[in-house]
Amino acid sequence: MYAASYTHENLPLKESCRPKSMIHHKYSPNIELLTGDGLLPFGLELLARSDHPTQNISDRILRVIIEITRATGSQGMIHGQYHEIESIQSNGNSSCHVEEIGRVCEKYDGSLHACAATCGAIIGGGSEEEIENMRRYGLCVGKILGMSNRLKGNDKELVKLVGELSSLAMEELKGFNGSKVEAISGFIEGNIM
Repeated sequence: MYAASYTHENLPLKESCRPKSMIHHKYSPNIELLTGDGLLPFGLELLARSDHPTQNISDRILRVIIEITRATGSQGMIHGQYHEIESIQSNGNSSCHVEEIGRVCEKYDGSLHACAATCGAIIGGGSEEEIENMRRYGLCVGKILGMSNRLKGNDKELVKLVGELSSLAMEELKGFNGSKVEAISGFIEGNIM
């Protein structure tokens, strides 16, 4: 789903909202647009095909499909893209206040990572409490990654916010198996400025 969004965001016919490195476009814009559009149903098809009658996980697969479509739809990544474009246009450039970037990151990066963590917990057979803990953990990690990618430098407000988000994320991992927490927490430790 992210690949489809990224493809649409970086079509050669439009200027990207965020400063990015130069992207080499091998195909024409119409092929790139259709590729992005084709990735969405293909991803859902792959997930639906993973349901095997002998495994008895149909409910989990359906729940994961719902999570993915919600996270990538109008209340998730698309909403984040809209806020990003709106804030850039209102400011006249790509330098936005940390709070504005935080709202964008919550909807775009946060919803994507929250979805990934939630889906992993659902497929793994986690309890409702574990699923919600992983959702909140993923949201914090996504916001950290999004803010780190969009804001460069050593802004005190950003550093403080990333520290708070890291603490919140680690709080959500309390109660999980120690070795698993160590592996999962690597997402945060590798991305703190």
